[in-house]
Amino acid sequence: MSKHCLLNRRRALWFSLGTLVGIGTFAGRKEINWSRQIQALNDSKRDFTVVGQASLKERAAAKGLIYGSEGEYRTLSSDAKFATCFVRECSMLVNAELKWYLPSNPLRPSPDRFDFTAGDWLVEFAQLHGLLLRGHTLVWYQSLPPWFEETVNSQNAEQFLVKHIRTVVKRYAGKMHSWDVVNEAVDPTAGRSDGLRKTPWLKFLGPSYIDLAFRLAAEADPQALLVYNDNEMDYDVRENEAKRNAVLKLLERLKSVGTPIHALGIQAHLLGNETYFNPKKMRNFLKDVASLGLKILVTEMDVTDKDLPFNLLVRDRMVAKTYENYLSVVLDEPAVIAVLTWGLSDRYTWLSQFQPRPDNAPVRPLPLDARMNPKLAWNAIARAFNSAPRR
Repeated sequence: MSKHCLLNRRRALWFSLGTLVGIGTFAGRKEINWSRQIQALNDSKRDFTVVGQASLKERAAAKGLIYGSEGEYRTLSSDAKFATCFVRECSMLVNAELKWYLPSNPLRPSPDRFDFTAGDWLVEFAQLHGLLLRGHTLVWYQSLPPWFEETVNSQNAEQFLVKHIRTVVKRYAGKMHSWDVVNEAVDPTAGRSDGLRKTPWLKFLGPSYIDLAFRLAAEADPQALLVYNDNEMDYDVRENEAKRNAVLKLLERLKSVGTPIHALGIQAHLLGNETYFNPKKMRNFLKDVASLGLKILVTEMDVTDKDLPFNLLVRDRMVAKTYENYLSVVLDEPAVIAVLTWGLSDRYTWLSQFQPRPDNAPVRPLPLDARMNPKLAWNAIARAFNSAPRR
């Protein structure tokens, strides 16, 4: 996921609970008194004290976990202070420049050409600083190049998919810890019995495109951990429940036919004002995934503060609470091996563009603020790592 994604990428508007100035409903819920809910969420006595000076990556590693973040060529190559903070805090770099197409750095500028400039730079940066690497993403229904619609069809789609995965994965074979092989292929609202999203790949190749993508990736790099990645599985609401069930069924189908899939990626784009988080249901879902022999990664974590109060102390406390509450549950599952935030500093977050605050105040969804100083969110993640069982 990146700031270049379309707004309907997250269906963020329907998933938001509303604004602080009014009353809203969501998925058949009773009407919510926002003033009262904010007072309940803002626990002024919550303690986020952290002991010691260890970085997030060090605290994670002490429990056998990986902490890392998405990183961009543009920001890491031009902002030395940010790059220094990234290396200090992270042990993994998510190379998000490996989508088919980003306007700033198109990987597939034309049907017959690849441009690895940005992707290669990030690989070299990671190697220079001893960081693990993740590739994001080989197959997605968005971030497709402008030429895709006119060029790709049912006759040649498999040829394009095969060439793309073989070319990209082989280039970085032996250098990647893991790949998001297929991203967001599930949409229960599409009306299909198999729960799959209606995408160009599904239209041209049918449901087997998912299995094909994993087999191609495994062939091109047998060492990499191959991940199915998806969003909107976090809350105890009807839509997220349906998504969890559909994803689990997809994973079961893939395992039943011998697809070389190794892990599930849970994006965890959270909402700072959401109260419908059910620890028991999340634990059961993670346990069901683990029972398939799969590892689990939290892959794109951040906390939207769009509907939280302007007051920074209150807002930061609520964001931190969301991080710690979620991670304290997720990290109880031994199959979880990594926590990756979608960005490290508020200076560089997709939410500034796609989930701005109504009061135009800068958003604060990440561990470090815009000046690269740790916030309570950093403390919350650190505390979650400190409390996590050792792997």
